[in-house]
Amino acid sequence: MSTSLHSLADRELDAELTQCRAEFDALKARGLALDITRGKPAPDQLDLSAAMLALPGDDDYMIDGIDCRNYGELAGLPSLRALFGEVLNIAPESLVAGGTSSLETMYDVLSFAWIHGMGGAGAPWSSSPVKFLCPVPGYDRHFAITEAFGIELIAVPLLSDGPDIDVIRELVAGDPHIKGMWCVPIYSNPSAVTYSEQIARDLLSMQTAAPDFRIFWDNAYAVHALVGDAPEVLDVLAIAAQVGEPDRPFVFASTSKMTIAGGGVSFFAGSGENIAWYLGHLSQKRVGQDKINQLRHVRFFGDAAGVRTHMRKHQQILAPKFELVTAALRRGVGGSGIASWTDPSGGYFVNLKVLPGTARRVVALAKEAGIALTPAGSAFPSGNDPQDSHIRLAPSLPSEHDLRLAIDGLCTCIRLAAAELVHSERCGGMHLSSVSV
Repeated sequence: MSTSLHSLADRELDAELTQCRAEFDALKARGLALDITRGKPAPDQLDLSAAMLALPGDDDYMIDGIDCRNYGELAGLPSLRALFGEVLNIAPESLVAGGTSSLETMYDVLSFAWIHGMGGAGAPWSSSPVKFLCPVPGYDRHFAITEAFGIELIAVPLLSDGPDIDVIRELVAGDPHIKGMWCVPIYSNPSAVTYSEQIARDLLSMQTAAPDFRIFWDNAYAVHALVGDAPEVLDVLAIAAQVGEPDRPFVFASTSKMTIAGGGVSFFAGSGENIAWYLGHLSQKRVGQDKINQLRHVRFFGDAAGVRTHMRKHQQILAPKFELVTAALRRGVGGSGIASWTDPSGGYFVNLKVLPGTARRVVALAKEAGIALTPAGSAFPSGNDPQDSHIRLAPSLPSEHDLRLAIDGLCTCIRLAAAELVHSERCGGMHLSSVSV
């Protein structure tokens, strides 16, 4: 509709805007209260792990010769590390099973680097300006962690096979203040891009001006397929060792979108040097992990095959919701030229692109109509989407009925915002917010 809107005669455009306003008024009159802001599991997904609430039981607390009721085992239970080592394609000795939050682990790792530096690889990061590369669109909570330290974030384009390696090579080769980079290599949030092995190798082997450059490799969606099976998880630690940069990757993962959100197990992986560095600093803030929770996960899953079976149950719940979203978008704005969107094969999000200059307006209109969306621009550092065109959709939490209402209403908002934009251009650049609704 971008082309058709611009090609409309003035009278036709006025009629289109009037029609869009009438549809929006009818939408507001419905008094909706819908929320598709965050990628939370739905209640029926959480029910898949209900049996965990009875585990491990009052007489089941021994595993690997360890009494899970007591202190110790800072690296986590060997059985759980072996189980998820197979899932994540990481040797158990290179994997730490931690607490309930991988975001907390990331924050800890960044804190340790900020205060202490990377062992023998340089001074504390706090001693000079620090910059991080952020493939965009990306994960807002990653950006928030680094921004909390006052780190400068540099957006780099995320392409169909991973971040733009040519842009990245040039940046890291010439600036010693670029110390790190965020990556979600499988079903990236929110675009669902999966990095190719070649891009991974290039990132791990490229020349950097900073000797202590680190890649924060977040395998948050490693087994979260919506269609078929998830791709093979790359053994990035082995690749890094092969290319002579064994300490470059910090690998993270968690079970929060597998079992109980906020009550799962997080994982950290790295080279032998990085594991020793991490555990050395971690030992100053705790003397062991929650081994009862880790035992609960071992008993619940049993083995790596159990994890994959469990994730197929999640897929059966989630896939119809994503199909519903793409069908509703096709029905509401398909072929119009005013919106495009991803059709992901995994992950938790649909990345919606609307006409440049209208994303914030769409979100504001949706809020007025009782539909809560993730803030426009949240997939960019500091919330600054230069094109004002990206909106992240999170289909997982609502019921299918509510999700259909939300996306149908969203399409109404997209059409109105687009008509307002073209009309304002005709009227000499009137600001969208000044157009009455």
